[in-house]
Amino acid sequence: MAPATPPHPSILLLVGLFSLRNGASPFTLVLDSVEQVGRPVVGRFVEGGKASKTKIIYISFETLNPPRGVEVFIRARRKSVNDLRQDIGSACQGTKSLLIIDTLHPLASSPDINLLHFLSSLLSPWTSLLAIYHMDMPLLPSSRTSPYGPAPLTMLKYLATAILTPHSLLHTLVKKRAQDRSLPEPFFGLTEEKEGVLIGRGANDTSKGVVLEMDYRRKSGREVTATFVLPPKVGAGDIVLLTDHPDYRNATAREGDEGGEGTELGAIESTFDLGLTEKQRRAREGVVLPYFDAQTGEGGEGGRILYDMGVEDDFDEEEDEI
Repeated sequence: MAPATPPHPSILLLVGLFSLRNGASPFTLVLDSVEQVGRPVVGRFVEGGKASKTKIIYISFETLNPPRGVEVFIRARRKSVNDLRQDIGSACQGTKSLLIIDTLHPLASSPDINLLHFLSSLLSPWTSLLAIYHMDMPLLPSSRTSPYGPAPLTMLKYLATAILTPHSLLHTLVKKRAQDRSLPEPFFGLTEEKEGVLIGRGANDTSKGVVLEMDYRRKSGREVTATFVLPPKVGAGDIVLLTDHPDYRNATAREGDEGGEGTELGAIESTFDLGLTEKQRRAREGVVLPYFDAQTGEGGEGGRILYDMGVEDDFDEEEDEI
């Protein structure tokens, strides 16, 4: 029996992030969008925190009901920074905890809050932070205290030790097929720039999994980047690299085999047929191309140029004589 292939080191690193192993990432930033929300990624951290006996504290700015597995639910809307910090401190109580902020936009949009200072004050040797930033939600113009200072997202990326970006697996497969056929990548949702279109077809479809892009910075400063496919839920399968996923490897080959499903996944539709029937193919093969006999060596006329004079040509024997 052949020995089992060991997992890729990047997969072990991602599993370590989910399980909160030895403070692998003090601050993890999730960059989501309406095409693929970060809820599946947050669920992975909650499951890993429960397995490692970590206290899950959920800080809500836009979530109405506590998610499953959350032990402490703090409603942060309309609270001052000092009150919010006090509630978080009393909830942690020096125990191993994971703080989850469902959106950073209220904090990043307030000119009275120093975002980096506030987030840094929440971190400790026994406390990790997981925060979500919505990429397609604009910030208020007053969110930047100085026009020459960096944007809040730039500062968040600088502070975060791990950046996770979820993508729709369905959209990723469609883009892969377009690349393999040397076609422009399709756009979905807001990027389509069509009036009334907010979410593209197949958005937030996690029935086959979620694509997760990881950008991890080690303590040495070395950056580790990888792209994975998470199974629909914990226990439904193993985490694999995107390049090893069977649907991604066979994206182009399966397009013609799936029939109607290929159209659902974004196959290019046209008002005319680009293919040839058997009769048209035989007719094309029977066409004799110009100078075909010269290509086969049967011409035998050298490099002469033959030209038939017309009545409108002004022929001058002295100038045109060769």
